[in-house]
Amino acid sequence: MSPKLARPVGLCVALTVPALFLRLGGVHPAAAVSLAAFGAAVVAASFLLAWGAEAARVDIAGPLAIALLAVIAVLPEYAVDLYFSYTAGHNPEYVQYAAANMTGSNRLLLGLGWPLVVIISLWVASRRSGRGVRDLVLQSGYRTELGFLLIASLVAFLIPLSGQISLILGFALLGFFVFYLWKASRSETSEPDLVGPAARIGDLPRRPRRVLVTGLFVFAAAVIVLSAEPFAQSLITTGAQLGIDRFLLVQWVAPLASEAPEFIVAILFALHGKGSDAIGTLISSKVNQWTMLVGSLPVAYLVGGGGTTLPLDGRQVEEFLLTATQALLGVAVLLTLRFPRWLAFILLALFAAQYAVPGQGARYLLCAIYGGIAVIALVRNRRYVVPTLAAPFRGLLRVSPQPEPEPEREPEPLLSPGRGGEHDDLLPLLGRSGGAGTAVLERIPDTSQRDR
Repeated sequence: MSPKLARPVGLCVALTVPALFLRLGGVHPAAAVSLAAFGAAVVAASFLLAWGAEAARVDIAGPLAIALLAVIAVLPEYAVDLYFSYTAGHNPEYVQYAAANMTGSNRLLLGLGWPLVVIISLWVASRRSGRGVRDLVLQSGYRTELGFLLIASLVAFLIPLSGQISLILGFALLGFFVFYLWKASRSETSEPDLVGPAARIGDLPRRPRRVLVTGLFVFAAAVIVLSAEPFAQSLITTGAQLGIDRFLLVQWVAPLASEAPEFIVAILFALHGKGSDAIGTLISSKVNQWTMLVGSLPVAYLVGGGGTTLPLDGRQVEEFLLTATQALLGVAVLLTLRFPRWLAFILLALFAAQYAVPGQGARYLLCAIYGGIAVIALVRNRRYVVPTLAAPFRGLLRVSPQPEPEPEREPEPLLSPGRGGEHDDLLPLLGRSGGAGTAVLERIPDTSQRDR
């Protein structure tokens, strides 16, 4: 391993040592010390995940690499949620906490994570292009991910309607997630454009590269799993000492800890000008949470001594309904494969409104607002609904797939692909149908031959 690669990897590994010592040694210091140690470990492991995921795209399909990255990045969320669900099986008091943490994490991901990543991506694109960029245009391949998310979001409405998460629904969601991974594995592999430590990993010969990438994934996953619970507990303890309600701590403070890895990974992608990978990671995480995470809750509840259904009280029904309507809005607006800047600010504003106007009435009002905007978006983008729903199953059916609707085109950019000149380095930020103010944040593949 070259010094340029060993230094950043070694630094991240060193930052995880205090947390591993505390966790494996059974040491329980003050909450502030635990917060610093385990927080540093989560951040360091997130960097290792990001580098490993980027380098993995040399050998496996991009969508599958993103999906696997999302699975590992949400491991803290699984550790916290499954802990609460398992405990709820023999301690009913914890039932509300399992659902609270899951719904809080879901809304945090879409209400804060999506807009933040898009705003950063557009800022990076504006700086590189020298002009304002208003829209992030997703690659057409993300139609499949949106199809999975749309189906999962519609199925999620069954939970507030029934007031429970049944074991049958849980197994169905788990099976749907396995199908999602299988579909991602069948995507084509393309030559990625790597930078920084990821590029140095990608330049390694095939066997050392695969060994190192696998090691980074395994080590980072282990650190995240070991650090998630104490990190969340230290946050909750600190908040409780300040007099903050425990339910709110579980719903909002703990998710900040459990969502930290995927947020950091997505932000790193956005800062490197890889907006498609950034938002793709968070979309995949959303699919992950709506399928595998929700499907795992009744299983953990049963293993912990509960019944075959995880019951929800009135407050949890409201939380699930609010989370489902928010997810539906996110998918409905992205049916055109465009993420406009105004949508990012609307999602941020609605997310912040949950804190400004708490209470049952406010939650139902927000449900109505999310749902109303979602219906308007679905009607306006209705020609994209069927292709999006069919995208996950394309290739499985014998019927010819419905053609992708042509997006509304904007004027051709001043710098178009194929024109030589001093601004050729800006071309990766401009799409064939993108005009001024629109960014297609994807890289032009490096077609040069490398010794693999």
